[in-house]
Amino acid sequence: MVLTFGLLYFTIDVETLEPEVKILSLSIVSPGRPDIVLPLPVVPNSKGVWFTLKEGSQYKLRFSFAVNNNIVSGLRYTNTVWKTGVKVDRTKHMLGTFSPQLEPYTYEAPEETTPSGMFARGSYSAKTKFVDDDGKCYLEINYTFDIRREWASTD
Repeated sequence: MVLTFGLLYFTIDVETLEPEVKILSLSIVSPGRPDIVLPLPVVPNSKGVWFTLKEGSQYKLRFSFAVNNNIVSGLRYTNTVWKTGVKVDRTKHMLGTFSPQLEPYTYEAPEETTPSGMFARGSYSAKTKFVDDDGKCYLEINYTFDIRREWASTD
């Protein structure tokens, strides 16, 4: 489409830009503890335990993200956790619809409690995804973590 204003000509691209969502940070927040900040961008095929949680402890997930180009509709977060190959938890949070803005959005999930007891302790693997209503995936990460009797040292 071309608009004419006197001697000035403007060309407007009528094509709709796809929304772009960039996850800026992922953190695990637990009262009385330093935040556990997960590394982004994720290194493909990274091995090893990313973090350790204490059994029976309260925690919340907090993440910040930026939206560019266009409105993102129905952004949701899913997290699936396995222990020894068996799915033990699946969490879904509808974050909502967001328009582009200069400041990043921050979301804090409801508080949860880690499982406790001898059978709860050990290593877990998990997959986190951020997907919109159109099925477009903005981030998918696989990671591992441990649940132990005590917190890992922060030295």
